[in-house]
Amino acid sequence: MTNLLTPQQIEHFQEQGYVISDSGLDEETLDAMDSEIDAWIDESRHHDSNYGETMDGKARFDLEEGHTKENPKLRRVSNPVDVSEVYRKVLWDSSITDMVAQLIGPSIKFHHCKLNIKLPGMDTVVYYHQDHSYDPHTNDDMLAILLMIDDSTELNGCLKVVPGSHKKRYSHFKDGEYVGLIDPSYYDEFNKEAVPVIADRGQVCFMHTWTIHGSENNRSGRPRRLLISDFAAADAFPLLYPAVPSPFTGKIVRGEPSPVARLTQDLVEIRTPYSEDSFFGVQGQPSAG
Repeated sequence: MTNLLTPQQIEHFQEQGYVISDSGLDEETLDAMDSEIDAWIDESRHHDSNYGETMDGKARFDLEEGHTKENPKLRRVSNPVDVSEVYRKVLWDSSITDMVAQLIGPSIKFHHCKLNIKLPGMDTVVYYHQDHSYDPHTNDDMLAILLMIDDSTELNGCLKVVPGSHKKRYSHFKDGEYVGLIDPSYYDEFNKEAVPVIADRGQVCFMHTWTIHGSENNRSGRPRRLLISDFAAADAFPLLYPAVPSPFTGKIVRGEPSPVARLTQDLVEIRTPYSEDSFFGVQGQPSAG
């Protein structure tokens, strides 16, 4: 049976900028995702720097500084849908996609996805930012799904969101350059308001493209693996080449394609190009090698 959001959950998303739900995925599917991740981590042991090419020439597999064969620190896989059938099925043909259509549909398209990994002992953090700054569109009927592949807790570095912040705008530039984060002078304010997204394996958080969010490092002995995917309404068209492009970017996954672009944005910062393999590098966190 298709898992759908309740009217109360939809209202929570609209007012607070996020909502948590069961994903509707079964254990067999989650186990298959686990197996893919285990294989990628094992493969990473044979590399000492970022590796694996994506369609724009950047590395698919991003390694945290300090990565070794004995202590692998694979922190990101860009667009696992490019190389994995099970990830394509989860994002394009599951209850998750049906719920995305409830929030920004009925016609929606896939934009990109990434797998963020925080293994025990890893130092990776996510500084506060708004996703729309990375991939501005003609309108902001866009969201990210965040699927918990492990139980997500404050101790293992869960996502933290600032409720209602999708109604506000902050710069992600410093001295004329795009840095992919909001000025840290706001962080005390954000920390007072932020809500930890504590969720079980198999649950999913739907987060508006403007919702301010971040996360801390993993201070536990348990992994925190998170599949993140961005979707847009069919009539939301990109203003820039995608920050994390996929051959499937723009794929209609529910409804029909739109012959027109809906223009609802006012003033939107236009990100400058960056050469780093992932947004961790953009935010100033070095990679292995």
